[in-house]
Amino acid sequence: METEQHDNQNQHGNYNRDRDSHGGGSYRNDRGADMRPMEVRVDGDNINRAINQLKRKMANEGIYKELKKRRFYEKPCEQRKRKQREAERRIRKAQRRTT
Repeated sequence: METEQHDNQNQHGNYNRDRDSHGGGSYRNDRGADMRPMEVRVDGDNINRAINQLKRKMANEGIYKELKKRRFYEKPCEQRKRKQREAERRIRKAQRRTT
């Protein structure tokens, strides 16, 4: 017997597409962050510049970090420990900036 899922939820609950009245929408990840498709324009024959722009946009959006994080399953206890370490690192970094 199949279970029905909500319109905005896929099998894994990862990326959902919110639909509005006109049928369009935006992609959202688990945390509700807006994940719009990226666009890079190629001017003339300058493909290398466009690729570098795309890489820079992906790095700024945190896509590489997300891919690395999702490569393997992370247990909830490991996730909590990682988030705690990241929070401590951010606090130490903020303290270094103020002193």
